[in-house]
Order: sequence, then structure tokens, then C-alpha cells
Amino acid sequence: MSAPAGSPHPAASARIPPKLGGAAAPGAAAPAVPGLGPHQQNGPAQNQMQVPSGYGLHPQNYIAPSGHYSQGPGKMTSLPLDSQCAGYYSGLYTIPTQNVLTPNTASQQPGAQQMYGRVPPAPHVVGSTPGSFQGAASSASHLHTSASQPYSSFVNHYSSPAMYSANSSVASQGFPSTCGHYALSTVSNATYPSVSYPSLPAGDPYGQQIFTSQNAPPVRPTRDHSFSGQNTAISHPSPLPPPPSQLYHQQQNLSGYNTFSWSTSGLPSTQDNPVRNHTSPTAANNNLTNTVADSLSCSVMQNVQPPKSSPVVSTVLSGASSARTPPAANRPIEPVASVTQPSELLQQKGVDSSSTTSSASPMPNSYDALEGGSYPDMLSSSASSPAPDPAPEADPAPAPAPAAPQPSKTAKPFGYGYPTLQPGYQNATAPLNSGVPPSGPVYSGLQQYAQQYPGMNQLSSSLGGLSLQSSTQPESLRPVNLTQERNILPMTPVWAPVPNLNLDLKKLNCSPDSFRCTLTNIPQTQALLNKAKLPLGLLLHPFRDLTQLPVITSNTIVRCRSCRTYINPFVSFIDQRRWKCNLCYRVNDVPEEFMYNPLTRSYGEPHKRPEVQNSTVEFIASSDYMLRPPQPAVYLFVLDVSHNAVEAGYLTILCQSLLENLDKLPGDSRTRIGFMTFDSTIHFYNLQEGLSQPQMLIVSDIDDVFLPTPDSLLVNLYESKELIKDLLNALPNMFINTRETHSALGPALQAAFKLMSPTGGRVSVFQTQLPSLGAGLLQSREDPNQRSSTKVVQHLGPATDFYKKLALDCSGQQTAVDLFLLSSQYSDLASLACMSKYSAGCIYYYPSFHCTHNPSQAEKLQKDLKRYLTRKIGFEAVMRIRCTKGLSMHTFHGNFFVRSTDLLSLANINPDAGFAVQLSIEESLTDTSLVCFQTALLYTSSKGERRIRVHTLCLPVVSSLADVYAGVDVQAAICLLANMAVDRSISSSLSDARDALVNAVVDSLSAYGSTVSNLQHSGLIAPTSLKLFPLYVLALLKQKAFRTGTSTRLDDRVYAMCQIKCQPLVHLMKMIHPNLYRIDRLTDEGAIHVNDRVVPQPPLQKLSAEKLTREGAFLMDCGSVFYIWIGKGCDNNFIEDVLGYPNFASIPQKMTHLPELDTLSSERARSFITWLRDNRPLSPILHVVKDESPAKTEFFQHLIEDRTEAAFSYYEFLLHVQQQICK
Repeated sequence: MSAPAGSPHPAASARIPPKLGGAAAPGAAAPAVPGLGPHQQNGPAQNQMQVPSGYGLHPQNYIAPSGHYSQGPGKMTSLPLDSQCAGYYSGLYTIPTQNVLTPNTASQQPGAQQMYGRVPPAPHVVGSTPGSFQGAASSASHLHTSASQPYSSFVNHYSSPAMYSANSSVASQGFPSTCGHYALSTVSNATYPSVSYPSLPAGDPYGQQIFTSQNAPPVRPTRDHSFSGQNTAISHPSPLPPPPSQLYHQQQNLSGYNTFSWSTSGLPSTQDNPVRNHTSPTAANNNLTNTVADSLSCSVMQNVQPPKSSPVVSTVLSGASSARTPPAANRPIEPVASVTQPSELLQQKGVDSSSTTSSASPMPNSYDALEGGSYPDMLSSSASSPAPDPAPEADPAPAPAPAAPQPSKTAKPFGYGYPTLQPGYQNATAPLNSGVPPSGPVYSGLQQYAQQYPGMNQLSSSLGGLSLQSSTQPESLRPVNLTQERNILPMTPVWAPVPNLNLDLKKLNCSPDSFRCTLTNIPQTQALLNKAKLPLGLLLHPFRDLTQLPVITSNTIVRCRSCRTYINPFVSFIDQRRWKCNLCYRVNDVPEEFMYNPLTRSYGEPHKRPEVQNSTVEFIASSDYMLRPPQPAVYLFVLDVSHNAVEAGYLTILCQSLLENLDKLPGDSRTRIGFMTFDSTIHFYNLQEGLSQPQMLIVSDIDDVFLPTPDSLLVNLYESKELIKDLLNALPNMFINTRETHSALGPALQAAFKLMSPTGGRVSVFQTQLPSLGAGLLQSREDPNQRSSTKVVQHLGPATDFYKKLALDCSGQQTAVDLFLLSSQYSDLASLACMSKYSAGCIYYYPSFHCTHNPSQAEKLQKDLKRYLTRKIGFEAVMRIRCTKGLSMHTFHGNFFVRSTDLLSLANINPDAGFAVQLSIEESLTDTSLVCFQTALLYTSSKGERRIRVHTLCLPVVSSLADVYAGVDVQAAICLLANMAVDRSISSSLSDARDALVNAVVDSLSAYGSTVSNLQHSGLIAPTSLKLFPLYVLALLKQKAFRTGTSTRLDDRVYAMCQIKCQPLVHLMKMIHPNLYRIDRLTDEGAIHVNDRVVPQPPLQKLSAEKLTREGAFLMDCGSVFYIWIGKGCDNNFIEDVLGYPNFASIPQKMTHLPELDTLSSERARSFITWLRDNRPLSPILHVVKDESPAKTEFFQHLIEDRTEAAFSYYEFLLHVQQQICK
């Protein structure tokens, strides 16, 4: 699900009004202190960013009010997508003309270039107020009506007006205007805790490093480098990528993530730690257009709880664009900036767009204050002395929304109230509460800081005299003629591009496995981003399993007093006692405790602390980060025991898995567990210690569910272990003779909610059919005759809001609901999935499940359960993403609930959950050379510890379009587009989402050809960084979530969309574009060694039947499915050595296992497949497919580059894109 928080266009983005009183003015001057020399800093002055309210840490003596867990639901709307390429698949070889491009007069960001929009036949004025769209809307039927223009500019292809369809439901989300920051209490007696660094096993949930450090405001160092703005840049040869074996384990070295063990001797000294200068960025990012973001984005608004006496500023969609065409000609147009009350949203049943809603709870929003606060207005308080921090206060109930949309406020000029650039800053002193350099005398300072943190004027010498300009073109900008280049796919895995930072910062930067941006070179302005036609966003995997993780225990977590950023490797140390935040540029004191380095056991080296040497760290949090004492881990299993469920046989597998892993459930001695079963009634089980056997309690009144014995249904795992085992042994046979066919899932979930409300925890629901009784009953909505439709795919959204409302209630009580759907018939996953989407749960889907008739699915369930029951888990989590001033977040994707503008509520967090967020550039980044992003995940571990995991990413800022294209992370871009397309499919239509994906390729390559490339070729030209973009988009169009013309069950399609929204990038890419290997010729050449096992590394093959030879055997890795295709003429020695059969004819039609044979070929094949399976959230099913067998149909559907009856081949798709560009 996604949650919008604003607009990708700065012209009408919401602003934060000044706060009356509070923090000291950033420009406040301080008297000069004699005896100190000029202070230096190790980072650049950076740009201003507006951050939503809610940051601010409650003082230690603050008593949080009770009852902060009830959340009111809200909904969100999404923009209808423009179906520009309608009829894209209806005529494979026709070249439709497009509308003439004319200048658009819509409001634009100041300084942005003139944009163009398509003129529809019948314009409709959408709005004319400041910050609103002004343009025209046309019907999709007029898409190809006017004469074509060669080499037309598709600049504003995606900037669509704020139009809301009648069936969309999106809550408006604005930024509260006030925000508080709280001073950290002074620690009088500094304690220097001892530090140990034990080496823990790789599977340890918290890594191998433990640190002891003090708390203080976290920040990253910033650099003061300017870039020429020319299209030329320094050419740095890219290092060779590591072998494919390092996909999961060794990419940290490439990205800069520190995986080494800390030791005193291993720390760099002051002299050995040279300043981390940032070189001029070379590669321009290959990102998708911001117009793509408009085209695909569900630009939505959300209800946000404003703090006391603070008006709600409604964010509005803005940009220089003409109106876009709604999917239906008769679809009403609603004002984009309207703020809808939750009560109104909830009445719109069945029109949810899978987007997250913001909090509508009347209870105080305490978690927002726990993790941090927003930027206080630094301009409203005295400029001479700091004002006391405001006292913490609870957020009030949401105020009534304004009746009319509010226009966006004009952005302040950059630098207003914020520090100026170095080196001027370095030659003047600044007080702690000031970001503006005074003009008084300078300090003498410490020489080590002057040497360690050079300023802008020392950049060239620090780089060894290397010029910041170069005429050499980087490899990522080398033009590629896609229509002539046949082997576009590399033979090795595609790695994330390395940001163009200096070596020191590269080593310190966050691993791309955890934190990744679609553009590794951030454009200076929104106008530059619009020109590039690339999407800007982040892909996050915040809780992934790590073999090494610095864990820091301290009395003080160092954070910025203004924006609450955690200290990080990219902050600037002005001198030994002060550091400057790399997000808001406030100068902060270095706490006394932070002066002590636990690694070297020395004093006075704050820049060598582990928090400043690692971009990924985990803090052990104090009680200040708790609303209540940590609750025990609580697990409740809600099981379908109707006739369908018993017939499928899943109970035997589940109970056996639980018995095997009961002692491995994450938790401590307080862990609690409970069981419920249901058919047409609800069955509870009393497992209280002292009973001789489990006691079943039946509630038949499903219209008024109650708990028969609330105190004995959730029991201590270890005290009642024998009774639990007795129940698990009895359950599979307890309902074996049942004839009950009804399913009261809704009432069972209501009972589970009541049972879990006091503590929160995890509810695991196993369902095998369509709910047919009580609240939440559903009717079949699928028409099997429409599964192959090439036009309209209906019912992608929920049929009722019952499950969403229940999920929001669960989220408020810190309870997540995980759904296991094991069904052989349509079960309306579109409706049932809401219970997991909005409660931060997971969805597992097993179509046609039967333990006997479909053994591969049964084996998959068993393996999935093993990981599900034993993997790490976090409870009562919240996650906040912060970014440098000038950038803003406006849409979130994943399974969560938006508690405020940028605070995601995660009742549970697991290592397999991925998230995405879309970004926009609200203010020019001209005066900074670096931007930083930081995500902070606050959670309770299964052991009852409150922890904060922090990731920090640093990227360069560029001023030329060529540099933007040079730094595109094409895989991150395609994953972000996939998330956006899912939202568009639900809020508008599947055809609109498909058209927008095609337009993303057309616009980006058109923009590149018209602005960067000077080559006059007849083919389709793309930079090297974007050469795989058309291939990946075609693969996405042929994926189950978006394909048409191929029979696709509705539940299968919806599940694929759910996977796109919650899978981390590394797993999602295999789902979008599978990997194909030839395995009948595996050798040890290039092999890697993993756990004393030799793993071959065969080259990748392109996904085309021309690569399949009759004499070969090929393995296709689709993420959740493995296919081994055996050619008819495959060598009998390979068949016998690997498959265990004498020849091709003897291979059975349904083979799902490779036998363990004592042959070299068998060992190599099994070793390679086992290596691929490791660290997967879902255990892949293996299918052995014989050539010319009926089972090969599914295998051939994954050959992306080949033509199917309803879809282009790769070459035909390139020609189609080229024709669209040339119009």
C-alpha cells in the first residue's frame, strides 16, 4: 500500500508555517571566544528541507498518556492514469499518431523550464488557484487523433492535473504547521561504559558487534564542494563487479557498508583519517522521469493530526502540465486539495486503492513524539540567545478539515535563515544555536580538525590536484543503439551503481541492499528532474538480516536538537566540541559522554566513535523511547477448520511445523501463545497450566462475539508447553469428519482482535475459502471468461472496507495480521489482503493447495513456515525517513499504516519486508554538493529490548542533465515504477497503468535523445545506464500483475501486486526479470566457496527461446519458482548423473526434486540451486520441465524477449517505443 504525503511538484507543495516561539534562531550570533582558532567542518553547507511535524523527543520525566493505540481509518485517492498508449496491444504494427504538443500555461515551479502538454479535444478547466493545476482533461478515446510531429518533446508527459475518479478514495495528507524540538537533558556525571565486541554467529539476530556509546543528536558530515554544472565530468573507471556469489553477502564492500570487526588497533588515527572530500559527481543518474512519477503516481492526500493550535496545510498536486485524460469520459473531476474526513472516506466501500491512510484516531499520537520531531521555525525566536525548548505536549484530536483547498505557500528563498556556504563559514564562528556564520573574530581551534576537514578551497589539493572537470565521458553515458545491440543483457548480475563520492565516503555509505535511490546523482532542481523524465525515490530494506551490525549501548543517543537526526558518518565536526547536522545544518554540542571513544578507550576523538564510522547502526534505546514497558512476544494462530480446510490437509503440515519449531519461536521466558479455530462457529482453547488436557470452548453467536475466558486463552509458552503439544497433535484429526462448509472468518478476526488488544503481537490466519458467514462475508466477483481480457480487468480493489477497518484497529493496538491463503478456488484476495496491508502484516498465497494432489505446494508451505516461525521479528515499531532540506517525501509504498506525514506505524516488522518512497525537490539544491537520507526504525525486539536501527545514505548533487542520466539505478527505478503502477491499476485501471509504463520509456529516452545525445541515428539510442530500461518495462508488462491477453486468475494477479508492494528490491527483480542459466555444462571455473561448498557461477542467458538448445539443460530462477528445462537431445550422462533417470523419455512429467546422487554433476547442480535458494523469504518450488511437454507453457511465458499472442517481442517493443518518440 502507499501513502501519499504531498506532491512531486514543488510549485504547489505544502509548506510548514513558522512556529511561534521555541527554538533559538539559527542565525543567532554568539560572542567570540578568545583562544580558539578557525574551526573547520567535514561537510558541505546544504540545502533547506521542510520536514513534517512530529519530531521531538519527550524528556525523560515525561509520562506518556495511556491509550494511544486506537487508530481511526482513513482512505486515500489516486490520480487516474492517462491512457496515452491505449490500443497499444490491439494493433501490433500500427503506428498511432499523437496529439500536437503545445506550450502549457499551468502554474510552474519558479525557475522551471517551459513545459509542454498535450492539448485534448475538449478541455476542462480543473483549477486556477495558486498551487493547483490549470489545464485540460480529455477522454482516452481521443488519444491518437491529431497529426504527428517528428522529434516532439515529451517533457510533460506525466504531469497530470489533480483529477479524482469517482471510484478513488484517498485521504488528504497535509503537513502540520507546528513542531517542537526538545533539548537533551545534561548529563552531569559522565559514565564511560566498558565495551566488548564478541564475535557472534552469522545467524545472530543482532549481528556480531556490540558497542557502548553515549547518546547525542545524530547527524552526518557534510562537504562543501561545488560542481561546474557542465555536462562533462571526471571519468572514474568503474570497478569490476564482485562475483555473483556476493549478491547477498559481499556487496557491502562495493557500497561502503562496514562489515569488518571493530578493534582498537583497526581504528584510523586522527592523522590517518583524511578528510572525506566529495569529488565532482561523474555519473548522471538514470532515473525515471518525474513526469513518470506524475503519470504513475497515485498522488494522494491524507488526513493528518495537527498539533495544538496548528492549522493543517493541505498539500496539493502541482506542476507545469496540462490536464490529463481520465480513464472514463464521464468520470467526475474533484478538486485535488480537498481534505476528506475519515468518516466520509470510510463510507466509500469497495473503492480502496491499496494506498495507506493516515491516522484518524482521536487518541494522542505519542509514537510521533517518541522517535523525533520536526524542524522548529528557526526564524521566529530571538537572534541573540537561544530560547528554551517547548514542553512536550500530546497531539490533540484531529481538527476539522478546511472546506476548501488551501493553496501552497510560496517557498522562502534558499538560505533564508540557514547557514551560508563554506569556506566563508569556516572563517567565522557560529554559536551552537546558529547556522549563520557571524562576522566576528575567528577561533584558533585545534590543528587536527583544520587538517582533517578541509574546505572548498582545499578540495583540489585534497584530490591530488585532480581537476573537477574532464572531457572524458563516463561509461554510463556511452550511447547504445538498442535496435542494433542484440546482447543487451550482461552475463553477470546487474549491481547497483556506486555513487560518485570519494573513496572514504564510498566506504562509509550505506549498503544498497538496505538503502537505495533511483538516482545516485540528485538533480539540483525539480525542473532538472522534470527534464530527465525519471522517477526519484528510495527503496528500503530496513530490517534485513545482517551478519555484522554495530550495536551501541549508551546513556545518550546523540541527535540533532532541531531535526532529531541521529549522528552518522556524514555530519560535520566544527571542532572537538561541536558538530553540524547534515540534514538541517544546525550546530550542536558534542555531549561530554560522546568525547570518550569506547573503541580506543581514549578521550577527545568523537569523530572516531562507531556511530560516526558506520552508516548502519543499532542503538539500545532507553525508556524515553517507550510508551509502555516492552510487552512479551505474543503469537495467536487462527485456523480454518471447515470441510475445505480439512480436505486440503494443511493442518497436518502446520501442526507438525509448530511442533518442530516451538522452541525456536522468537521471544523470552514471557512468550505467550494461543489458538483459535473456526468454521460456522468459533472455537477457543483453554491451555492454562494445571489442566490435564486442552479444553475447547465454542462460541456459536458469531454476530456478537465475546471471549469466554479471556485470561486463559493466551498462555505462557514454556509453562503450558505440554498442553500446547497435546493440542497440536490432536488438531489434525479433531475435525476430520466435519461437514461444515461455511467460513466465519470475519467474526473470528474480531475475536482475535479482542484477545490481542491488551498486549499486541502477531496473528497468523489460515484461510482456505471465501468467507461466507457473519461480518466480512464476501461474494464471488470473478468471471472466468474475463481472465484473458485485453481491455478491462475489474475487482482489483476490495469489495468491502470491513477488513481494512479491522486492520486499522489492529494497528492501533500494535497487532499485525499475517494471512495464509490456501485455496483451490477464488477467495477474493483483493478484499482479504487489506487485513495484512494496513496492519503491517504479510501475505502468503498457495493456489490449488492440496497436501496429496499438489505435493510441491505442500513442501513449499512447510519450508515457508519454518522461516516464518523462526525469523527475526520486531514489535510496536515505527519508522521515520528524514532527508536533507529541499527534498520531501510524498508517497510511501509497503505494508504499514501512516501515523503522521512521515511516520510509518509497523505493528510488526520482519526481515523480509521492503518499502519504497517517492521524493520531490521542493527547493533548489544549488548551494549544496551532497544530500543525505536517513531512516530510523524504532522497535521492540522479541527479547523485550527497545532498539533503534538507523541507516544513512549520502549522494552527490549534480547540475547537468548528463550527470543525472549517468547515475540512474535502473533496477531501483523499475521497482519504484512497479509500485506506482500497482496503485494506478487499483485507483484507475490496468490499461492506464500499462500505458504509463510504456510512456515512462518513451519519455525518458526521448528526453535523453533531445537534450544529451548529439548522435543522429536511425535506431533507438539510450545511455548505457538506461539500456536495460525498455527490457525491464517489457518484463513488467508481461508479469502476472499487469499482463493482458493471457489467462490470469484474479487472485493470482492481486497476489502478484501484493508482492510488488512489499518485496525488497533484490527479490522483486527476480520476480520481474528472471535469471536464466545453462546448467548441463557447469564447471568450477569462476566458482565461489560458501560454507566449505563449491558453488559454480554460470553466465546469465537472455530470456529467449533462441538460447534454448535441444542438447542443453537450463535453470530459470523466477524468485518463488525454479524451472529446469531439459532439451529433447540432452546428454544422457547429465540426465542420469543429475536427475537419476537413464534417458530423456524416462523423466516423469511431474518432477519436483533433484535426487542426491554421488556424482560431480549432481553436486554442482544441487550446490548452485541451494545457493540460489538461500536467504529467500519464500522457498522456491522446483519444476523439471521436459521439452515438448504440456507443462512448458508456464516456462515459456517467462521468456520475456519472445513474442506472445498478446504481447510484443523485445525487438517489436523497441520499434514501438521508437515510433512513439519520432511522432
